Amino acid sequence: MTVTISMPDALRQSVEAASGGVNTVLYDSKGYPSIMCVVPRFNIEDIDPALGTGTHPAFLVGGIQKSEIFVGKYLARIHDNHALSLPGQDPSASINFDNANARCSAKGPGWHMMTNAEWSAVALWCWKNGFMPRGNTNYGRDHAQTYETGRRQDGLAPGLAEGTARTLTGSGPVSWYHDNTPAGITDLCGNVWEWVRGMRMVNGEIQIIPDNNAAETDADHSAASPLWKAILQNGNLVNPGTANTLKWNATGVDGAGNPQLATSVTSQSNGETAASQLYKDLTAAGGVTVPNILKVLGLFPHATSIDRGYLYLRNLDERLPLRGGYWYNGVTAGVFSLYLNIARSTSSTTIGFRPAFVL
Repeated sequence: MTVTISMPDALRQSVEAASGGVNTVLYDSKGYPSIMCVVPRFNIEDIDPALGTGTHPAFLVGGIQKSEIFVGKYLARIHDNHALSLPGQDPSASINFDNANARCSAKGPGWHMMTNAEWSAVALWCWKNGFMPRGNTNYGRDHAQTYETGRRQDGLAPGLAEGTARTLTGSGPVSWYHDNTPAGITDLCGNVWEWVRGMRMVNGEIQIIPDNNAAETDADHSAASPLWKAILQNGNLVNPGTANTLKWNATGVDGAGNPQLATSVTSQSNGETAASQLYKDLTAAGGVTVPNILKVLGLFPHATSIDRGYLYLRNLDERLPLRGGYWYNGVTAGVFSLYLNIARSTSSTTIGFRPAFVL
């Protein structure tokens, strides 16, 4: 199976010309096009020297440094069992983690569902560049800038609090694009929550697949995969279940009912309730050191200037991550939002996903 990424056709030429080369068109194993945003490699110290040095993990796949990654400009729309990134589409939703993952991997070598490492790279880039994208966070409009609207797939008016208020991909203003230009990645804030791969939580323990190895098309993301690693306070990666690995504790740990980072779980939500907190206000339990890897991967705030986003937490059993928020999350939606409440089998009209590609 092969994939063509450089076909000099009229569509690709027009997309690249219109975006100054920031966007391109990639073709999958069935020849279907997807419009992708090219994200060039950057170093961690380019974002904040306090976070360390070296290449951001999103650009390290299988021990090889990549010059760029390709992120779907638009939320995925499934066609012929392939996840496409195209404008003016109702984003595919009501899909669980494994099925969304499979719709991306089916596209051929290099294709995958967007990873948490890739998502964090884009979110950190947004913060560094001083612009946090807005989006569909209030039934087809932005909750704060209510004049910013998109085209609802259900045909109802923006702001009308009924119906299924997904907006068509790319139908919002440029402030809904990650770089505040028409060439940016759309809908990272609101519209639908997005599955990402390469990260999970098991009974509170934070687990990742190292670097961006989760971007390998055939990377094993099953519950029993040997690729999962837990994290110590010094940032070292160890086998899950090792003593004193970093965990998210649920309600009540800080005395105010907010979740905290800890090295042992003393409070688990019972499967019916969940903890939540503004992402920028998250704290660590007394004596716990927060390694830079958590901040670099968007799992713990690196700055208090992040003005949108929440952590939602149910630290019971395996929980797979969602990012970004959906159409009625208001201020709790944002590029740093992280939802760790649900199992991989969950599907909802509020949950979608996005394809990505690494050469």
